[in-house]
Amino acid sequence: MTARQTVMLLVVVLLLLCLPDPLQSFQPLFTSDGSSSTHRQITQMAALRKTAEVCRDIAASEGRDFSLTIDDSLSADKVQRACSSTATSTSVLSTVMFQTSIATMYLSNAMVDVVFALSEDHHFDDEKFEGGRDVITAGVSAVKKSVKLENFVTGRWTLGRVCHTLQDFYSHSNWVELGNSVPYSVLIKPDQPVENLAGKCSHGGTFDQTSKWDPIGGINKDTVGSSHGSLHHKAADVAVNATMELLEDIRVAVGDKNFLRLMGLSQSPVLCFVIDTTGSMSVDIAEAKRVVSEIIDSKRGTEQEPSAYILVPFNDPGFGPLLVTTNADVFNNRISKLYASGGGDRPELCLSGLQLALTAAPSASDIFVFTDAPAKDAHLKSTIMALIESTKSVVTFMLTGVRASRRRRRSAQGVIPRAMSQSDAQLYRDLAQASGGQAIEVTKSNLFATTSVIENSSCSPGVTVFQVVKNPGTPDNFNFAVDDSLRNITIYITGGSSLTFNLTSSTGESQNSSQSSGPLASFTTAGNLRRLSINTNNQTGLWQISINSNNAYSVKVTGQSSVNIFYSLVEAHEGAHGDFSLKGGRPFSGGNASILVSVTGSDTINVTEVSLFDSSVPTEVKGSIQSVGSGNYLVTFSGVPAGDFVLILKGQDINSPSSSTSRTIQRQASTQIKTTSISVTTQVNNTNIEPGSIVSVPFTVATTTNGVVNDSATGTFTVQANNDRSYSSTSPSNVTIEAGSGGKANGTITLTVPASAASGTDVTLTIEAQNAAATDINYAVLRFSVTAKVTDVTRPVCQIVSKSANCSSSSSLCGSSQWEFIANFTDGINGTGIESITVRQGNGTLNTSTVAGAGGENITVVNYNASCCSPNVELTAVDGEGNVGTCVGQARESTTAAPVTTAAVNTTSTGVDTTSTGVDTTSTGVDTTSTGVDTTSTGVDTTSTGVDTTSTGVDTTSTGVDTTSTGGHALGISHFVWITAVVSVFWK
Repeated sequence: MTARQTVMLLVVVLLLLCLPDPLQSFQPLFTSDGSSSTHRQITQMAALRKTAEVCRDIAASEGRDFSLTIDDSLSADKVQRACSSTATSTSVLSTVMFQTSIATMYLSNAMVDVVFALSEDHHFDDEKFEGGRDVITAGVSAVKKSVKLENFVTGRWTLGRVCHTLQDFYSHSNWVELGNSVPYSVLIKPDQPVENLAGKCSHGGTFDQTSKWDPIGGINKDTVGSSHGSLHHKAADVAVNATMELLEDIRVAVGDKNFLRLMGLSQSPVLCFVIDTTGSMSVDIAEAKRVVSEIIDSKRGTEQEPSAYILVPFNDPGFGPLLVTTNADVFNNRISKLYASGGGDRPELCLSGLQLALTAAPSASDIFVFTDAPAKDAHLKSTIMALIESTKSVVTFMLTGVRASRRRRRSAQGVIPRAMSQSDAQLYRDLAQASGGQAIEVTKSNLFATTSVIENSSCSPGVTVFQVVKNPGTPDNFNFAVDDSLRNITIYITGGSSLTFNLTSSTGESQNSSQSSGPLASFTTAGNLRRLSINTNNQTGLWQISINSNNAYSVKVTGQSSVNIFYSLVEAHEGAHGDFSLKGGRPFSGGNASILVSVTGSDTINVTEVSLFDSSVPTEVKGSIQSVGSGNYLVTFSGVPAGDFVLILKGQDINSPSSSTSRTIQRQASTQIKTTSISVTTQVNNTNIEPGSIVSVPFTVATTTNGVVNDSATGTFTVQANNDRSYSSTSPSNVTIEAGSGGKANGTITLTVPASAASGTDVTLTIEAQNAAATDINYAVLRFSVTAKVTDVTRPVCQIVSKSANCSSSSSLCGSSQWEFIANFTDGINGTGIESITVRQGNGTLNTSTVAGAGGENITVVNYNASCCSPNVELTAVDGEGNVGTCVGQARESTTAAPVTTAAVNTTSTGVDTTSTGVDTTSTGVDTTSTGVDTTSTGVDTTSTGVDTTSTGVDTTSTGVDTTSTGGHALGISHFVWITAVVSVFWK
């Protein structure tokens, strides 16, 4: 090798050594040092603070008090109570939906370090400022489109990933080192240029060899022990504020109501019905209508009103359409139009309809299925199982017409009546058991006596204290703890007519099944369901129910309490952080399992035991508990055997004034946790897909032994792939693990997205692999968001036309005078058009009209009139892409510009009272230093919007850029070209 070639090789080595350090960012979920901030904590704090701000602003606009201090001490319980218009410090309140929604965001956030570990753009590595900003802005656009179509679950998953990339900027760049204490707002504004930022090469960390050269160290601030760990907390604080700024942008674009729904802030669950509409279902449909009307009429306008309504009709050969709405009248009108017809053959597409409901409903929803027919699409059973386990929704089947015997009887005319056999009904029983629901079997004439289950489930906050299924049935005694937070305790028992029971309270008092109304409870029987309503709320302690039956039966103890639990399966991953991330599919038989368990509704619960219990053996596996803060616990189970488990948590309320027995808290998760010896993994680089595209999803199937992939195993697995939108797809029918393949088999699923698919549509793909003996199965569930390529990145522009005021300087006389503000909003000739204009601050009347501009663009003329007592106004305009523009006016200023164009059409008028909304205009005001907007023509008053033009790091007298740097090599393009040229000369 010549000397010149040696130089070239040296340059290449230098460039390779400057490649990004994998998995270097804020810790995803947990921290071992106890003092560093993680992506989980940053995301959670930003969500809590922004949600509290929105609730504060709404309360102010409605003239209500809002006493919560918005700071770093916020908890989900504090925010939910403050946001409730009726809740007190002692009210029974559920925060499960709120906390699971935030958990979805931070778990999705953590997955970026696994799925996109080597993507420079997703971590702002290697000076990828433009690429990182593109990831953020494209993701924010996808979130807005998902919310627009009310696909909030998908919106949360996308939002979590976006937040990760945004937060990494402040850990990986020297933005904080430059003295900046406010966010770099350009990262969420695609119409503003990202300057050519460049700087120090070294990121720092174990894998960054350049950090050992002069200058020694790196700039990462991932933890307090990092190279620049002294700035870790400052970087984390700016990351929180940056995340709040991003959330504010989404809030303005989608509106306060939809923003709170995106955050999952709701006291009540959804009301979700899946209804068979074939000819024999007229009685069932009528009962569903009655229940819906009763729930709507009794809960409308209260905090117990369902947060959303979901309806999926099905028959054969069709199912759907899916209806998801927050409007009770729309739901009531749609369900009132259902009628029974058709259904020549018995089986119907029940599971196809249930699949739509499971993917549309929020996690942990209650879903009710009405049918009297077997499932024609029984092949979807494993898909439904996978969706139940991944969403943790509870499915209850209202089954009418199940035959008591296995024999099918014919009528006098020789016709087999429409009824389900025991084997047909068993499919529904299996799904109900897996979800923690019930299969209620009743005659049509007695259906009305069982629908109280639906009414009870709509009463938030519902909790499960204990649940068990015995099949085959054996006589047994079951204990459960009643704590003093429980109200309205109800026990549901399903089983044959010969079943008997005995209930014993904590004081030793008892009541048996021959007493329909006794000292402990009153109970009713309809079909196979017995419903016991406990009479007293003050007999805390250990209760027992004894069941005497040799046939299959189930027992479920529920109540209302603020204290509840939810969980997520997580798994450790290798890398610089050695942290955990969300685990897809089932835990492995014989291996270790890690579960993140969250306790809601109280910060005084001391968790003493978390166990996995399989009642069929029975088997109990107790976990090792580690508190990770804010009511979250990382629980590790060693050597979990094969089985179908439920998670049970026990603890003590350390602040309970009662005796030690009444302080015992017992809660049970509804969804079963099944183990498997099959591993199914997928490799997906992007979950945002375009209409008309074909998506390839590579997957890998392997066999595990004691929780570890068996690299010498062989075998053939049946593969099934299904999606809830019925998009065209291809899939191998099976894959085979060959000898010498390392114990793995690969395959590819393709999914074709219709060109007509609307932006914001979500599609859930389920991939299942089953062993040759059909005794074991595992799955992967992927959720995609259909998003058309963004072509409009420009925010609506405001031009102030005039401000006229005749206001007295005396505040006592302001009520006798008015002022007027006129402005033009436009989205340009190539924009997506202005969809809405709202008053963010001010108490006046807004009129809008549309005119054509000289260049053919649409101009929205706004005319705002208000009393001089409300001298300020802030308007926001949102275009079809979700870009947000603002306009600010003050009564005490007077300017006159071009006259208003005439020929106005589509005039609207809105009276708005937002005087006391307390809107923080800092995050919505136009940054005139970075956009070059002439504030004279736009009417943006940077003084009133609170924009700090000195803190953006922009020097308007020169190139305006303080150089910043991220980890990875910092060779700017000019440096690279220079080195290439010099080396080329040497080489020649």
